[in-house]
Amino acid sequence: MSKEAMDWALEFAPPMPAQLIATLSGLARHADKKGRNAYPSVGRLAAYACKSERSVQRDLAELRKLGLIRYGDQSKAAHLPEGKRPDVYDLALENTVPNGRAAKDEVTSASRVALASSRRRGGKKKPSSDAFSEPGTGDVHVTGDAHVRGDAHVADGVTPTSLEGRRPRHPNQKTEPTTEERRAGAGDSTGPSGNGLHSLPDDFHLNDTMRRWSVSTFGSRLDADFETAKFIDYWRGEGRRKTNWHAAWQKWMRDAADYASKQQRKGRPAPPPDSSPHDEWMYGT
Repeated sequence: MSKEAMDWALEFAPPMPAQLIATLSGLARHADKKGRNAYPSVGRLAAYACKSERSVQRDLAELRKLGLIRYGDQSKAAHLPEGKRPDVYDLALENTVPNGRAAKDEVTSASRVALASSRRRGGKKKPSSDAFSEPGTGDVHVTGDAHVRGDAHVADGVTPTSLEGRRPRHPNQKTEPTTEERRAGAGDSTGPSGNGLHSLPDDFHLNDTMRRWSVSTFGSRLDADFETAKFIDYWRGEGRRKTNWHAAWQKWMRDAADYASKQQRKGRPAPPPDSSPHDEWMYGT
């Protein structure tokens, strides 16, 4: 845990919607002193913040939109099993309020007022018939079914009482997708924002761990540097988003090796240097 990152999240980060602070603090707890390489699981962040995993996913998307966090070096989590590998984030420690969010100076006070005003204008919802509010509660409305909505419970299984008081699920009611199910849909670039999909990181490159994996899996059959360069060019040109680019790269390498083997068996010439495993149809395979 880094004191510098925690201090920034709790005091020196720019003003933000209140519900984001717990998620940001959870990331800061796992970052180094420069605010980098934080990769707690969504479930762990949900437990820290006493929220559902879906709410944490929305928080992460909003924090990225506000420029308070960004995707970091994904290879830092490469040692974790595929399918259970969380995204790696860096905190934007360079975005600071010099005297802290509690400062009395004019600029800081104005930013707090502007944030609160914008939330009042855009954050109101039509209250339900059994909603009520009390003086001094601001925009918060408590409804009769609050125990089954929003962030009323920690993620399933975190506490033994998390299922108490919930309404029975209707047979036709859709269930919340699990983390594994969301990762299974990594190739769907049309998914809703906040579900973990992201573009190929600008700093994606062939690191030592990836190179060792390529050599141990394919030997000298593949030029890892060349295939990685094609992988980067292809997916940046496509503009698609995925949840796990490391896994996508491994699949690319396997496809390239499989394609090369097919060409050798059929006695056909090798494809031109700028082709990819996704261009096999051009060569009659």
